[in-house]
Amino acid sequence: MKPRPMEHRSPSARPPQPLLGFGQVRHTRLRPRRHAFAYPTFFVLLPMRELAACQGPLAINRRGALSFHDVDHGDGRPASQGGALAWLEQVLQAEGILDATGPVWLHCYPRVLGYTFKPVSFWYCHRADGTLRAIVVEVNNTFGERHCYLLDEPDAGPFWGAELQARKVFHVSPFCAVQGGYRFRFMRTQRDGLDRTVVRIDHDDAQGPLLQTSVSGTLEPITPTSVRRALWGHPLMTLALMARIHLQALRLWLKRVPFHRKPEAPAAFVSR
Repeated sequence: MKPRPMEHRSPSARPPQPLLGFGQVRHTRLRPRRHAFAYPTFFVLLPMRELAACQGPLAINRRGALSFHDVDHGDGRPASQGGALAWLEQVLQAEGILDATGPVWLHCYPRVLGYTFKPVSFWYCHRADGTLRAIVVEVNNTFGERHCYLLDEPDAGPFWGAELQARKVFHVSPFCAVQGGYRFRFMRTQRDGLDRTVVRIDHDDAQGPLLQTSVSGTLEPITPTSVRRALWGHPLMTLALMARIHLQALRLWLKRVPFHRKPEAPAAFVSR
């Protein structure tokens, strides 16, 4: 079946329910030394407006083997203060986006056994008619800093997987200078009854393409069976993620890829 764009309506015709994605993270550096790796992973796709009412094995703002906590996103406000969704709505209003009143889906890593690190999360913000209005790309680095890139009018492209761009302003890796920009693509496909998502993020500097990254996965409802599969297959995913980040940094250092000191974080929490 022909690929289609990142869902411009809620990802299911059924009542919204949390989804679990099983897939892979890929990363390729093109210069000055080629360096590539791929890891299996899993993630969640959550209907944020309905999340508090969802029943199931995903623990919401409480302890659990697999859990979601509002304080892990945005400005860290707890559920008692509206949580991450209230933060998102405040950001959109501050940026003049007043018509994203429809479904909001969050693509992110959950907490596993109480621990989490979220290198990047994606907020898909829809209008009341179900069309995609904006995407907020929420980025964390290993220094405890966070920044958001707001992609406005993401469905303005004439074809599926339309490319969206943002200038890089936030430090992520000491092996990449804070310069150039990102190119984003958000795609969904359906084949043999399976719903699959792919997000591509490429980083270009003044010399051209530098990094090519993607996270992909096949989506299914969060059930006791899928949670067991995630935990048995990746019991220490968060710790493994942090270990892999430092392992790949060591390999880049051994390849003598230039090292860049961390600059000051951008003054604005959101850029567009």
